[in-house]
Amino acid sequence: MNIQIGNKALSWFKEEMDVHRGDSIRFFVRYGGSSPLHEGFSLGVTKDEPMEIGAQTEIDGIVYFVEQADLWYFDGHDLHVEYNEQLNEPRYQYVQPS
Repeated sequence: MNIQIGNKALSWFKEEMDVHRGDSIRFFVRYGGSSPLHEGFSLGVTKDEPMEIGAQTEIDGIVYFVEQADLWYFDGHDLHVEYNEQLNEPRYQYVQPS
């Protein structure tokens, strides 16, 4: 599984979550909501330290990751994070690798 983050989303994390070099951002599964992959579950985001990384990408010294225990949620898809200007929040896309 790969994680890709667009430039506008990177700016959002730095501004809204006060993220700096050396910090880590965790994408996690939460009960409630829905997604194109699993009804009743959605993706959350928090500033957190990794315990057992299942997938990660590092950009500008910031680690964006998913824990090993949450990989089931992605069902073999990559995570693409973009910025939704209308909602002023990240937008998650689940992309089948080619």
